[in-house]
Order: sequence, then C-alpha cells, then structure tokens
Amino acid sequence: MIEVNLILANKLGLHARPAADFTKLAAKFKSKITLVGKGKTVDAKSILMVLTMGIKQGEQLTIIAEGPDEVECIEVLRDFIEKLN
Repeated sequence: MIEVNLILANKLGLHARPAADFTKLAAKFKSKITLVGKGKTVDAKSILMVLTMGIKQGEQLTIIAEGPDEVECIEVLRDFIEKLN
C-alpha cells in the first residue's frame, strides 16, 4: 500500500471535468484506489463518489493505492493532481 498527501491547487477545485478525468485515469489501474479528504473516504474510480467529496482549492486530499501497479498508479495520479490549473 502506498499513499500520498496533496494540496489541491486548482482554483475551481476538483469539479466535474477534472474529477471525470481523474476517475478515468484511476480506472486504468488494477490496484484498489481510495481518495481521502474532508473526512470522507471514497473509491477513486467512481465519479459520483469523487464529486461528493467537494474538494476545493487549498484543501488536502490523500490518494491511497494498493495492488500490483500501485507505484505507477500513485505517480500518475499525483502528477495529474499537481498539474491541474
């Protein structure tokens, strides 16, 4: 299991478009991926669950991956979140 803590820099937060792109990326991996933030823990492969978190700019989120491709998964998803504008 690998986890990474990030601060969301995107001024619009994790709204519909980036949340959809994030879940599509997550779905490509075999690992179980969990997103934690604002006191909620959700399946990162579910667009509805990610949207219910309501993560806004400046808020912390944690990505947890557990499985055969967890290292690559964390790298790709961390990169995606860090590059959101």
